[in-house]
Amino acid sequence: MPSPGSFFAGRRWLYAAIIGAIIIPPQMLIVPLFRQMLAFDLVDTYWGIILPQTIAPAMVLILKRFFDQIPIELEDAARVDGANRLRVFWSIVLPLSRPILAAVAIFVFIGAWNNFLWPFIVTTDADLMTLPVGLQTVKSAYGLQYAQNMASAILAALPLVVVFLFFQRHIIKGVATTGFGGQ
Repeated sequence: MPSPGSFFAGRRWLYAAIIGAIIIPPQMLIVPLFRQMLAFDLVDTYWGIILPQTIAPAMVLILKRFFDQIPIELEDAARVDGANRLRVFWSIVLPLSRPILAAVAIFVFIGAWNNFLWPFIVTTDADLMTLPVGLQTVKSAYGLQYAQNMASAILAALPLVVVFLFFQRHIIKGVATTGFGGQ
């Protein structure tokens, strides 16, 4: 039976593309990404803000490293019991990967929540502005109001604190033990 890594012939090229995506600064992709959003008519929409930020190449690399550490014996044992690939994924791999999936989802959420550049470029509608963009556009007729800006920054950080407190166990388990702690 072939190993899980040998199912895909172009895996080395894909791995090199992921490493290349990590190396390329995101600012270099702004113009092509904006043209793509124009072509799909996603400028000034929530989807235009959300979709380009959902996949982070570094997180793909982290997930790959995690899935490479899952013992092949677990899959072999399930196959002996008569499970197909989908059943192995659904019953074995997915439950083992919940902590790392939660950690990656939270890291991607935090990165997207704090992103200033892409939402600033892709939106012109004030109703669609994200909090970092909105904080920069709030100016007073009396100059810079430090107290108002600091209060706004604290309000913008509150959802991140709530997400961290709610999913703290998943983050720590996903990062520290790679999902195998106590199992």
